[in-house]
Amino acid sequence: MRKTCQHTVPETVSPVRLSDYGAGIFEGLPSRAGFKKAIKRGEIFVNGKVGTTGIIVVPGMKISWHPRERGTTKTYHTSLQVVFEDDYLAVVNKPGGIVVSGNRFRTLENALPDHLYPSPRPDILPAARAIHRLDEATGGLVIIAKTANARIRLGDQLENREITKKYTVVVIGETPDLWESDMPVDNKEALTKFKKLYAVPSLVSGILTMLEAQPVTGRKHQIRKHLWWNRLPVLGDKKYAHENFILKGKGLFLCATAIAFKHPVNNTQLNFSVDPPPKFSRFLEGEKKRYLKYRK
Repeated sequence: MRKTCQHTVPETVSPVRLSDYGAGIFEGLPSRAGFKKAIKRGEIFVNGKVGTTGIIVVPGMKISWHPRERGTTKTYHTSLQVVFEDDYLAVVNKPGGIVVSGNRFRTLENALPDHLYPSPRPDILPAARAIHRLDEATGGLVIIAKTANARIRLGDQLENREITKKYTVVVIGETPDLWESDMPVDNKEALTKFKKLYAVPSLVSGILTMLEAQPVTGRKHQIRKHLWWNRLPVLGDKKYAHENFILKGKGLFLCATAIAFKHPVNNTQLNFSVDPPPKFSRFLEGEKKRYLKYRK
């Protein structure tokens, strides 16, 4: 159960509206916007009665926060790698083929109760929440907030482009060693930086190249679109498919393999990385061997 928080208005406070006063008096509601939302949800009480935004706060008032429990959701039981976890957040490795959140049962968030311990902090979220999304077909690292304060501060880092993400991707075609794409996505500025890791010959597709991709902005399908527009479709991409080569049954060869950000409480730098799925190197090595064996 979530803990009820209590606050007594000190004698030094001058009269002020409740919505303006409340930011920061409870650890789980550090912002004015978050406190106003709690009022609208009926979670804030003043002297034992449900509070409203227009109440004038004066010394001696008793303000309490009664966080509501979220309705229970069935846990999705699946294998999940936890790369990092503490009382405030976690970093997990999402498998390709499931969505991060939403109305479906098979989501990353519904799998978290099997793998994360409950935070002992007073502002624990009713359920751990992902800070950002990955496409359903894309696997890789996702930051999870376990407390309300962590969710707000990590969300601010995401909005301010202070979270650095890197992806490993296999494309059809040959690329320069270092290059960028700044084509707008959905009429919004977008920038992705690319670094060539290595390439192999292929009988079917000519050349397959493994890249490191770093999106500076965060538009939907940004990496996939930037590669497609440069005639370098992602291997296994059904949405932006290569007209002469559609890979079936092996999934998308795109994975979020590195992420860096500041801890939302102690401000230390956190850096995490994972290897891409084994299918990446296995498929490339297989294509190279077939090319060397059957080339004319």
